[in-house]
Amino acid sequence: MRNNIVHIGAGELTYEIRAIVAIAEKLNKLGIKTNMENIGDPIAKGEKIPVWMKKIVADLAMKDCSYGYCATKGLLETREFIANVTNSRGKTQITAEDIIFFNGLGDAIQKVYGFLRREARVIGPSPTYSTHSSGEAAHAGQRPVTYRLDPDNNWYPDLDDLRLSVKYNPAISGILIINPDNPTGAVYPERILREIVAIAKEYDLFIICDEIYHNLVYNGESTKPISDLIGEVPAIAMKGISKEVPWPGARCGWIEVYNADRDPMFKRYIQSILDSKMVEVCSTTLPQKAIPPILSHPEYPKFLEERKARYERHSNIAYDILKEVPGIRVNRTNGAFYMSVAFKPDQLTERQSLPIANPEVRELVEGLVNQPGVSLDKRFVYYLLASTGICVVPLSSFCTPEMGFRITLLELNEKEFTSIFKTIAEKIMEYLNS
Repeated sequence: MRNNIVHIGAGELTYEIRAIVAIAEKLNKLGIKTNMENIGDPIAKGEKIPVWMKKIVADLAMKDCSYGYCATKGLLETREFIANVTNSRGKTQITAEDIIFFNGLGDAIQKVYGFLRREARVIGPSPTYSTHSSGEAAHAGQRPVTYRLDPDNNWYPDLDDLRLSVKYNPAISGILIINPDNPTGAVYPERILREIVAIAKEYDLFIICDEIYHNLVYNGESTKPISDLIGEVPAIAMKGISKEVPWPGARCGWIEVYNADRDPMFKRYIQSILDSKMVEVCSTTLPQKAIPPILSHPEYPKFLEERKARYERHSNIAYDILKEVPGIRVNRTNGAFYMSVAFKPDQLTERQSLPIANPEVRELVEGLVNQPGVSLDKRFVYYLLASTGICVVPLSSFCTPEMGFRITLLELNEKEFTSIFKTIAEKIMEYLNS
């Protein structure tokens, strides 16, 4: 073309969670029945929405007001409801004016990073959820800046690494926390969150805390919302209904802004995010209307507890199976519905493989794994998919040097779930010994 029209950060926009679906579809056509354990969609894995919840949505769909625009920040009555919920359990008090709705957290993430000054960097965890790392890197046109999560310490943040990274990189302006964490399933204790807040305060940074899974914590663990701990530090909490209700297809998430008035630069930054939303007009009305009646329904707490109990059972089944496998590091999932498994150093090579009976499938996979730049854990993921039909995501695609894979805990059938993890355990040992 006459001019280069490609954004400087275009090369940073990757999302292996869905990219691997294209490979699975090719294998489907070649006769491989796939088990999609790659994406955190409870509905796709068969979770049933209760009738009372469907009735709330159906009744709203019969009202004309559900089909119109709402205020740019979101429906006032819904923002007031959310503010009351946050204020009832947090020390930091907010109003409806501190809440902005988006078309899912993916939309919020792109705007939160996209309206930062290009030179301003947000340091995020490694591994981290791809939408965050891609969004931050794309805005800067550079690789993500990260702090390490330690697979030998429950995937908790390496606070020394975080502090040194902040100290010696003056471009860092914010810290990203994902709690409970995706992709690792870690739940951060209060002491870790307090230390991160202290680092932000010491170096005059703001915090982004993705709390989309905040109410999906189990195995006796507990954590705090960032609103409880933030003090005077400017911060953004990201929340939504896609995982908890669960209603991922609603594309309905929001941010809560804390302490905007304490820093004029942060306040102007938040205003730029709101201005961008105003240009877009608003977010989808119907799911916003559904939030108060769903979350305040008398059946909702029981429904949520039943889901958490199932994830807890599955987390322990998966951990008990995989902890006996040599060559890997695995932690018990305590929140959200993911597990990240890391291979120990020097366990993976370019010579390892798994047997594939179908010659067409074998040819396809060998073509994929022999491409330049294919990571060692992606090799394993491709061979696992071709030989068993189990589709997971390479851990290295979550912005980390760790080699491994992420898998969901969403399979409803406990017998099938157990079989999947036993198969994975067997295939890991077979692969490492090939």
